Amino acid sequence: MKILILNGPNLNLLGVREKSIYGDQSFEAYFRKLQAQYGGVELTYFQSNSEGELINKLHEVGFSRDGVVFNAGGYTHTSVALGDAIAAITTPVVEVHISNVYAREPFRHHSYLSKNCAGVICGFGLESYRLALEYLVNRTV
Repeated sequence: MKILILNGPNLNLLGVREKSIYGDQSFEAYFRKLQAQYGGVELTYFQSNSEGELINKLHEVGFSRDGVVFNAGGYTHTSVALGDAIAAITTPVVEVHISNVYAREPFRHHSYLSKNCAGVICGFGLESYRLALEYLVNRTV
């Protein structure tokens, strides 16, 4: 089984930015824990602050992977193009957010991705990624 974890803008700063919202652990450290926990799964990770690079990565893996766990960061609320990219691929995508977006600013309550995703997980900190992985690993086709 092959699953990509895809992170969008500013998520490269996890562990140092807005710790009260996002915690104090880097994503790289958390990713190593996921790799150890899911030893039978080929987990890969890609992060970009560029919308076009995220679209290109979805196109690249969107017909060959068993799943994508995707935190598009701020692009969630602004990018029709990322929503279209998810709709265009066959690989199931789970949208994740570290914070509970519905407990934050009103503009964060809308996602251009959700309708094209298998599901949405938010508000459980970095554990949102593990919950998405659990779904993808255990789903029945």
